[in-house]
This record gives sequence, C-alpha cells and structure tokens, in this order.
Amino acid sequence: MTAGPLVAVVDYGAGNLVSIEQAITAAGARVRLAATAAAIDGADLLVVPGVGAAAPAMERLRDAGLVEPIRTWIAADRPFLGICLGLQLLFDGSDEDGAVTLGILPGRTVRLAGAPTLPHIGWNQVERRRPHPAFSGIADGADLYFVHSYAGLPAGGLDDEAVVAITAHGARFVSAVARGRLLGVQFHPERSGRDGLRLLANVVGLAAVERDRRSAA
Repeated sequence: MTAGPLVAVVDYGAGNLVSIEQAITAAGARVRLAATAAAIDGADLLVVPGVGAAAPAMERLRDAGLVEPIRTWIAADRPFLGICLGLQLLFDGSDEDGAVTLGILPGRTVRLAGAPTLPHIGWNQVERRRPHPAFSGIADGADLYFVHSYAGLPAGGLDDEAVVAITAHGARFVSAVARGRLLGVQFHPERSGRDGLRLLANVVGLAAVERDRRSAA
C-alpha cells in the first residue's frame, strides 16, 4: 500500500500547528514540521499556515532561510496551500504594518472594509467565483471558520482571475485564491468541521496525484 503524501508544514512560530498537523494527518497524509529549508526537501505538498501580522512573520521566515525556498517551490508549480496569514503573505505587501511580503501574487493585504466587527471571528459563507478541485464535495456558500482583520486583495480586485471564492463581512473580501497548483484560503480549514477536513483531504489527494505523475515522468 502506497503511503500518503508527505506534507511539509512550515513552522515559523505563527500558527496552530497541533490542529493543522492533526487535520492533515486525518486527511491521509504524513506531516513533517519544517523549520528549515532542508526540512522541505522530499515533500509532496508545502503548507504555510499563520496567524498574526505580516512583518514579524516575514522576519521569522527570513531568519529561518525559508523565503527563497518557498518562492522556488511555488515557481516550480509544486502543490502549495497557504492558510490565513499564509495566504496574505503571497501578495506584494501588507497595509497592516507596511511589510514587503512574498510577491507571488500581484496585490496587497488590506483591512476589511465596512466590517461590522473586527477582528472577523466565526463562521461565514464562502461563495465560489469559479470551480476548483479543492472544493469538490463542498457546497457553494458553505460556512467555514475565520479569524482575521485583513485579507489579500489581488491587483484585479474581486474579479481577478486568481480569485476562487469571496465572503462578505461588511464589504466582500477574497476568501480563496488559486494559480496553478497554488491554493490560498483565508479561512481555517483545520477549524472548519467536516467541510474544512474535506478541503484538506482534497488538497492532499491532489498532491498525491502530482506525486505519482512526477514519479512516472
């Protein structure tokens, strides 16, 4: 029997790694916490979780020597999942603290507009703008769990080709993006019940398919 995909979860002091590790393991994968670039080697899926602000997160990634390995991984179109802050870091910069972030996707992280409360904490509907296999088996408009005050805004706004889903909390904001094998979600799938676990299982399954494709090439 083939072992599940190996998932490297970046450990840079900015995420609930216990919950994420348990959820990904339940989705059928093996998990390795990656605090160094070497720990990413051999992985089938790279996950960057995160809570908090962009500037200290980027500083920790730089200190660990992880910024360029993450960029290189994504540039090679390897399976990638960014969660919450891990999604926001994909953009050029953050209005929260002026940080320069990874610059993978054109755009910035901006404060939620017109929000009735901040931070935005709790369950909210995720409305899809286009299909994506990571959402297979999850109803459009499903409730998923959020904790944040900022969200990534692509250069093309809500109609940008990278946008997969949006959510309303006051104004609408981007709650999922994708490009190639990169996926970023603003919600926390590891805290989003059955649908969150389904999304993680779908992402793990996609990583397994890519692993097998690469092995056969």
